[in-house]
Amino acid sequence: MIERPESLSELYGTFVWRVPEFYNIGVDICDRWAEADPDRLAIIDVDHDLVGREYTFLDLKRRSNQLANALRRLGVRHDGDVGDRVGILLPQGFETAVSHVAVLKMGCISIPLFTLFGEEALLHRLRDSGAKAVITNSEGAAKLALIRDSLPDLTVVLCIDGAAHGALDFHALCDGESAEFTPRSTRADDPAILIYTSGTTGNPKGALHAHRVLLGHLPGVEVSHNFLPAPGDRLWTPADWAWIGGLLDVLMPGLHHGIPVIACRLPKFQARTAFDLMKIFAVRNVFLPPTALKIMKQFPEARDYGLSLRSVASGGETLGTELTQWAREVFGTTINEFYGQTECNMVVSCCAAIDAPVPGSMGRAVPGHRVEIVDSLTGAVQAPEIEGAIAVLSPDPVMFLGYWNRPDATAEKFVDGPEGRWLLTGDRGRKDADGRFWFIGRDDDVISSAGYRIGPSEIEDCLIAHPAVQFAGVVGKPDDLRGSVIAAYVVLNEGFPPSDALAQQIAEHVKARLAAHEYPRVVRFIDQMPMTTTGKIIRARLREMAEAEAIEEARKPDP
Repeated sequence: MIERPESLSELYGTFVWRVPEFYNIGVDICDRWAEADPDRLAIIDVDHDLVGREYTFLDLKRRSNQLANALRRLGVRHDGDVGDRVGILLPQGFETAVSHVAVLKMGCISIPLFTLFGEEALLHRLRDSGAKAVITNSEGAAKLALIRDSLPDLTVVLCIDGAAHGALDFHALCDGESAEFTPRSTRADDPAILIYTSGTTGNPKGALHAHRVLLGHLPGVEVSHNFLPAPGDRLWTPADWAWIGGLLDVLMPGLHHGIPVIACRLPKFQARTAFDLMKIFAVRNVFLPPTALKIMKQFPEARDYGLSLRSVASGGETLGTELTQWAREVFGTTINEFYGQTECNMVVSCCAAIDAPVPGSMGRAVPGHRVEIVDSLTGAVQAPEIEGAIAVLSPDPVMFLGYWNRPDATAEKFVDGPEGRWLLTGDRGRKDADGRFWFIGRDDDVISSAGYRIGPSEIEDCLIAHPAVQFAGVVGKPDDLRGSVIAAYVVLNEGFPPSDALAQQIAEHVKARLAAHEYPRVVRFIDQMPMTTTGKIIRARLREMAEAEAIEEARKPDP
């Protein structure tokens, strides 16, 4: 934990990593507190009616121990160098935390899975990882039942809503097990969490993280929340715990520090509900993605709530001056922006408590992380104000172990330079003379939409599976609310005339098979796909078309 310093020089000058040889996330965020302060509040599980149920750290320990015993009895093991993989297909909730803690205490690997994933998205992730078990709800069990024959490694499915669609009853199994369990003694570098992230080529890749990843996150989380923890702190985020922002920026750091974490299964983000929840449950610290902030800004009654938060963190895209000023008036605190990615998260951040953020800047390198702008070919560190690749020096506690079964892709992520080996984030930026970082853009084709980083290849593959589609190219179209929306440019097969109805049908085809945040909100029919001589789509041309359309729409007067 970072002690609140008197100055920036003290903040950076006194920081020292303390990563032990043996460390287990599950023990750290659960058993440690359950033994020291068993009645300490861990999670408040809030339903759609904003009624909360409280769970202590002792509750979390007992249920996770029962689940670990149940999984072991069902054949989930850590017999070799790498433990069995267990998918967790659940929204925010007590059982979700229980599942991660149990799997991690077993020495196995948890795979966070988004509940809005369709069958194809789940099939790829579960087949690629060789997942042996999945813990889900009745909705997830129904999806898994449709693809289970294609997943020979998947032998166990547990459902928190009771036995359904071939899944076993989660709670009945746990109730029959002992609440005593001896956690596996894992090393800090042992694999712990596998999070799939989209890229521009091929299917999504699994970023494998070690147990030390939580310790690596802590400095960035602490400074972005004005030196977490403080008396009365209470954390919430609308970001799903299936993503690194919800899981390792909020849930796990909160439990590590013994801070109550709000879990709320909102089916759709709504500003009024978000404000009501923060008021009712006395939220003091919140991570709000930019899209959530923009939606909340449109709520006319925002100022009536009289909120006085201690910290608001946001990341994913740069916030404008107008939005940050509104947030300061409504929340009573300055937003701290931060930067990172699934492979290496929370490495740059603002900290308003000690260093006033500069509008447009991502902030400074978080203590403990060496972040620089480098030449992506030579690995040479660039001088101030020179544009280059945003990179992080390896090794680093927060850095991933590598892509699951993809040593080639892992190698491509790094470049060797005069000062060492750098992880390339795939983003471009500059660092000013004062040490602040400024984001310029992505040097690949990943789309940033509503806080999600989305690769086009998986969507294009899904589009081409539609009988009407011959070729498909996917890019981001600028959007004031979401940053970008997914735009699909489609060449139709013969016999399929273009129409608005067909465009909607194609969009729904993707939405049903992948995820709600991955379907194209814009479908445009074109006669010929721009391609290189080797048959690769020239997405730069498509981006030009999308940007031109956005500019033209902006020029049109409001009706």
